[in-house]
Amino acid sequence: MLTLCFFLFNGRCYIIEAEEENVSQPTEDVMVVEGQPTKLSCTFDTTDLLPYLFCYKQQANGNPMFMLREDIFGAGETNTEFKERFHARLNVTVKSVPLTIQRVQLSDSAVYYCALRPTVTTGYTSPLQI
Repeated sequence: MLTLCFFLFNGRCYIIEAEEENVSQPTEDVMVVEGQPTKLSCTFDTTDLLPYLFCYKQQANGNPMFMLREDIFGAGETNTEFKERFHARLNVTVKSVPLTIQRVQLSDSAVYYCALRPTVTTGYTSPLQI
């Protein structure tokens, strides 16, 4: 556990325990035949009982683009651009959320990220496509 100390005006120190979280993805390139499906691995470790996983796509020289958010209830959110061919299912038992791409296209060439917290936002809590 990480321990953070937050000081209030009266000088008292309140201890806040923050959970350690971690997301792992393979670092090697994935080679796929155009038109075929592929599955990209993402595993995570968190003490959060109701985790959310976010997926992002970043093309060369571009900014990360929000793709989708998944939760254990299957009530996630998918950016319109990715609804048809991109799917992920959060599995808390094995702590993974593989990203499946149906009918891979040349335009799918990119770096894909998964995260336990939104990383591209508007200042609100909902992710934003840039």
